[in-house]
Amino acid sequence: MRAVDRRPLVGLTLLWGAGLLLSGWHPFDRATWWMEVAPVLIALPTLWWCAPRWPPTPLALGLIAAHGVVLMIGGAYSYARVPIGFAVQDWLHLARNPYDRVGHFAQGFVPAIVVREGLVRGGGIMRGRLLTALVLACCLAISAAYELIEFGAALALGQGADAFLGTQGDPWDTQWDMLTCLIGATAALVLLTRAHDAQLARIAGPAV
Repeated sequence: MRAVDRRPLVGLTLLWGAGLLLSGWHPFDRATWWMEVAPVLIALPTLWWCAPRWPPTPLALGLIAAHGVVLMIGGAYSYARVPIGFAVQDWLHLARNPYDRVGHFAQGFVPAIVVREGLVRGGGIMRGRLLTALVLACCLAISAAYELIEFGAALALGQGADAFLGTQGDPWDTQWDMLTCLIGATAALVLLTRAHDAQLARIAGPAV
């Protein structure tokens, strides 16, 4: 087995470590912060565990890093109160802070490449329509699972879950979240498939 360059993963760890410290220093709501950054706390040790046998492509790792930052910003302010979201809201004359939509777009955009990589390298799925359909289905499943987690949090915490839910009074928020995720996943496949295939081709083979 060839030696794995761990420097990108070290860089990710430092970036996320700094991000967690900054976002967790004085968040809007501590419980919401924990719930929002939980994927980061799960992903980081998982990446280190997988790295020796299955190092991610630079594209996948870069997207994962960016998604972690999106989650930490949302955790620090709560999605409905992120300052840059208010700036965009004013600029585009929107009815709500759109940062929550950014988060759900990323929830499709990033997993699309990560799931695609897993299916190609670990699942042996050939590139084509089946792979595309499976990636989109997996991304929607991830989105649905997250909405169920939000549902569980709402039941457990009552009004205390409002910051985590980020519905901003929209009764169709769940449906919009899942649609935004699907748009993100589709955009990732359209824009990044060629670059992703080129990076996959440079990898010696799937993990063994």
